[in-house]
Amino acid sequence: MMKYKFDEDRLIDEFKNYVDSTYGQHYATDKYQATDIIIDSGHGTGFCLGNVIKYSKRYGKKGSADDHRRDIMKVLHYALIQLYIHDQAQPVETQVGQRELNLDLPNPEVTDSVDWNHAPSRERQLLTEVDTADKNMHNKSIDDASPEEWDNVAKQLWGSKNPSYPNEL
Repeated sequence: MMKYKFDEDRLIDEFKNYVDSTYGQHYATDKYQATDIIIDSGHGTGFCLGNVIKYSKRYGKKGSADDHRRDIMKVLHYALIQLYIHDQAQPVETQVGQRELNLDLPNPEVTDSVDWNHAPSRERQLLTEVDTADKNMHNKSIDDASPEEWDNVAKQLWGSKNPSYPNEL
């Protein structure tokens, strides 16, 4: 039997029990959960990753130590739902191949006319201008923007002002 250094076996069992418990909560008793509707409307990735960020940022700041632990469970649960969404968007042979070979594909590079999940290593192209009229923009997704690209867009939109939080804009 595997001896886990960080009690992963026990924690995975606990996490499964947590997920099971969410199916009995009031928002899960209808035929469709709100999460189902959000995913079906094409907003699942933003919803899940937004909640991962929300509960990560909240960790340790609200409530008791038990509340902090519950926030970690929520982070894990939304990350797991996002993994499901990711797998649903991939061809079956890609899903199986990645799992069997234990591939850790790099984050996609911003390149034009390339399968971003299998892009060759290239120097990252930074989007330095807010130019939605650019004929190549249809090949890019907001989800694929790097932190540098986000910073450049923010600087152009808000000028030299460098807010530490959106409320300071």
